[in-house]
Amino acid sequence: MTSPSNLLLACYELGHQPLSLAWPLAIFQQSGLTAHGVDLSVESFPDHVAAKASFVGISVPMHTAIRLGVRAARRVRHLNPSAHICFYGLYAWLNSDYLLSVNKDEEYPLADSILAGEVEDSLVKLAEALNSGDNTAAVPGLVTTSSPGGPIMNRLTFAIPDRSTLPGLEAYALFTQNGQRSKAGYVEATRGCLHKCLHCPVVPIYNGRFFTVPAEVVVPDIRQQVAAGARHITFGDPDFLNGPGHALKIVQAMHDEFPWLTFNFTAKVEHILERRTIISRLGRLGAAFMVSAFESTSDLVLERMQKGHSVADLDLALEIADEAGLPIQPTWVPFTPWNTYEDYLALLSWIESRGLMSHTPPIQLSIRLLIPPGSALTSSADDCKWLGKIDRANFTYRWQHPDPRMDILQSEVARIAESLSGRNVQAFKAIKRLAYGLGTSEPPVKTNRQRQKPPPPRLTEDWFC
Repeated sequence: MTSPSNLLLACYELGHQPLSLAWPLAIFQQSGLTAHGVDLSVESFPDHVAAKASFVGISVPMHTAIRLGVRAARRVRHLNPSAHICFYGLYAWLNSDYLLSVNKDEEYPLADSILAGEVEDSLVKLAEALNSGDNTAAVPGLVTTSSPGGPIMNRLTFAIPDRSTLPGLEAYALFTQNGQRSKAGYVEATRGCLHKCLHCPVVPIYNGRFFTVPAEVVVPDIRQQVAAGARHITFGDPDFLNGPGHALKIVQAMHDEFPWLTFNFTAKVEHILERRTIISRLGRLGAAFMVSAFESTSDLVLERMQKGHSVADLDLALEIADEAGLPIQPTWVPFTPWNTYEDYLALLSWIESRGLMSHTPPIQLSIRLLIPPGSALTSSADDCKWLGKIDRANFTYRWQHPDPRMDILQSEVARIAESLSGRNVQAFKAIKRLAYGLGTSEPPVKTNRQRQKPPPPRLTEDWFC
């Protein structure tokens, strides 16, 4: 007799092979259960599997993923109304009320259950209970209409991710340097985050906690991706330097075995400033670039977000990175309720005067603050007069900028970013013309072209978080 089918779906994970499938697949295998994993960002929807599955897990670690995940859930419901659908990940927890409710035009709720946090063991326990007909109430952390549950904050015994049935690395973002492209792998050395930046979706789930993944798991995972053709590794931790000693241990082991392998990582500005010698060492061990959440050139905005750094700190971070020979790719949130039209012009001027036009994907200049349900921003000291009603079907609170030009500007910048994706300098100039065209200020004298830094090493995916 064939055991009931378990289907795991990833929707979109920033252009890399999804760990949200690879880790659960490994735990399923260890437990003697079969599971079929499909990455909908690069694979077709598996109608034949979904139609027979008793359990369907849908991974939604970010906003784009949950939008796609809802479509997937509706398709599962159409093919197989009796299947148990569990959404798991950051955005599952944040949007649990909507996912577990019977909404307009829906015959059934989109989800039967929700899991968030350190979910892998509970995913397997849930599948085991469903496959055997047992009560699911004992599954740790499970959120249902009859049980509130909560994010799982128990330390896991990690398995080496099972990537054997996932699409090859050539299906995902590539690493490009000096005009050459190569396959890129993806690992995580930690999960969660030590910090509590108010706009970050990690905060409501992990609340300042993070968990290390043992080197004995991470290094073999790197090894198997190198065997699959990876010549670059992305460390996708929310902040790679939350545990600096752990990070160095893994990178040193990787470098000892693969001295030619390059990598990138993400670090907060305050960590760059505090851990200057570590940044230099990471550069010597093969780091090609780092991502850092600069977010704004307005101290007011940085304070509202509780970023832990000032605008003045950004220049020091650039100095430290230059000293290490390690380009920074900043992330930005240029459109918030607090920044002004003049702030946007100041941001463009700051980027150009620091020679960072080629380091700035145009999509980064269009980002509008997203405030999902449960966001820490809704309980901040700000009186939130700008905050509108929650739009549960779109997984965000609505807000409108007090200056109408800013909403127009954001929409038009997004259009330019889409049409000129990958052409950073050309897009930057078009955005600058647009921005100044909405006001009365004249553009400043052009920055000396010699100060513009050359295009940095990068991945062919401009979303970082």
